[in-house]
Amino acid sequence: MADLIKNLKNHGRETYAVYYGDEFVLKRPLPTFNDAAKNAWLAKQHKTKSRIDDIRAIDNPVYNVPAMKFINDDEYQILEERAPGEPLTAELYNKLSKRQQFEIINSIANFLVDMNELRPIGDLKLHKIQYELKFSRLDKFIDTKMPIWFTKAEVKQMSRIRDEIGTFEYETRQAWSHGDLNAGNVLYDASSSKISFIDFAEADYKYIYRDIFAPLQIELDIYKRVYETYCQLHNKNLYAMPSIKNENLREIMKYRIMVVWLRRFIKAADDLRVTPASQKSANNNMEKIFFMRRQMQNFTNLEKQFSK
Repeated sequence: MADLIKNLKNHGRETYAVYYGDEFVLKRPLPTFNDAAKNAWLAKQHKTKSRIDDIRAIDNPVYNVPAMKFINDDEYQILEERAPGEPLTAELYNKLSKRQQFEIINSIANFLVDMNELRPIGDLKLHKIQYELKFSRLDKFIDTKMPIWFTKAEVKQMSRIRDEIGTFEYETRQAWSHGDLNAGNVLYDASSSKISFIDFAEADYKYIYRDIFAPLQIELDIYKRVYETYCQLHNKNLYAMPSIKNENLREIMKYRIMVVWLRRFIKAADDLRVTPASQKSANNNMEKIFFMRRQMQNFTNLEKQFSK
C-alpha cells in the first residue's frame, strides 16, 4: 500500500484521504480523533453508505453517484470510487457548449427528483425560513457590531432584510434531499459529459425547495431552468409543484436565494474582529467587509430583479 500512496489531503473537518490509482480513494478519520470520535466517524460512514446505495440503486444513466466500496471497521477506513472531472463552478459552466449546459440542467433535475422520491414525501406545512439561518447571530451583529464598519444606510438596509427574512414563511413539504449541493460536491467531466454527485453525509429530510434552489443552481444562474425541468419530471401524483410564473413561487425563489447569500454574510460577520490583534487580522477584516458589501449589492440586485 505504501508504494501506492501519492498524497494525503484533508476532506472536511473529520477525514483525511490516501489517494491511490486513478479510480479509488481511501479515507480515514483524522489521526487526532480519540476512540469515541473514531466510532462516531464510522457510524456516520455507515449511514452515508446506505444513502449512497439507495440513490445508486435507481441507476439513472444521466448522472453518476460514485460508490462507497467498503467500510473496514477494524481499521477505521473506507474505500470510495473517485468521481471524474472537476468542481462545477460558474467559470467552468460558462465555458461549456449550450448542449453541455442543457445536459447538466437535465442531470441536476433528474437527480433532485430521484432523491426527493426515494422516500415518502411529507405533507404540506408552513415553514419559517429564518429557522435555516443562525438568525440570532445576524440579529445581534446588525444591532451591535455592524455600525462599527458600515454606514447608517447599510445598517438600515440589512435591518430591513433581517426583518423581512425573520417574518417570511411559506407552505412547503419535506422530501428526502442531498442537503449540500454546491460546486464542491458536484463534479463535471467534460471528456465524458458526466456529472457526479458526491458527499451524502448531510442527506436527510429537508424542505423541498432547499435543494431545488441550492447554492449550485444559484451560482450557475440556472435555478429557474432546473425548476422547470424538475416540474416536468416529478411524479405529479405524489405532489404538485406551482408554475414558474406563480407569484408565491417567485417570492419563495427570492428568499431561498437570499438565504444562500445571508449564510455567507453571517459567516463573514462572525470572523470580524472589533480589535484586530495583528495586521493580518486587520487585513482579514477589510477582506470580510468587502465581501459583505458584495453580498449586500447582491441583495439590491435581487430585489430589483424580482420587482419586475
